[in-house]
Amino acid sequence: MRIALVRHPAPLIEPGICYGRLDVAVASNAAEQIGAIVAAPDLHGAVGVRSSPSRRCRGLAGAIAVALGVKLTIDPGLQELDFGAWEGRPWDAIARADLDGWAASPLTFAPPGGETGAALIARVSAFHAGLRKARQDCVVVSHGGPLKVLAALLSGHEVDLLAPPPPLGSITIVTSPVF
Repeated sequence: MRIALVRHPAPLIEPGICYGRLDVAVASNAAEQIGAIVAAPDLHGAVGVRSSPSRRCRGLAGAIAVALGVKLTIDPGLQELDFGAWEGRPWDAIARADLDGWAASPLTFAPPGGETGAALIARVSAFHAGLRKARQDCVVVSHGGPLKVLAALLSGHEVDLLAPPPPLGSITIVTSPVF
């Protein structure tokens, strides 16, 4: 099974703002990057495209699906981590003790009204199980958090929530044995 993991291009939001579940579009200067992603030969052979419901993913995923002539499926399991009350706030306005608590326990810590890293892993694990059941090459368009979890699951590696996410606008190919 060959999966192309695609992270959305830069979002249309000020740098330094927490924007996990905020439904922001891609930056206006992302058209060239989107065109390059859509035309990437690494995507050929996919029989479907699956995407987070957010605008910054959906638009790109739709363009990929049209270019490949395949079905687009929107899956809420591919949403970014819910940062709750932190959403839309500058990172430097969030109490240092809260950020340290998150870094110390990413599996169990949740921002106020948000979700834990364990909840993110559970969501992405359910999506991963669906991929394994479908047994088809596909393109997955999502966010940094879900993509690093999915890459680890597809590769049979331990999930590290503190690992850096894939770069914005990147394509990562993962070949996974079908179980």
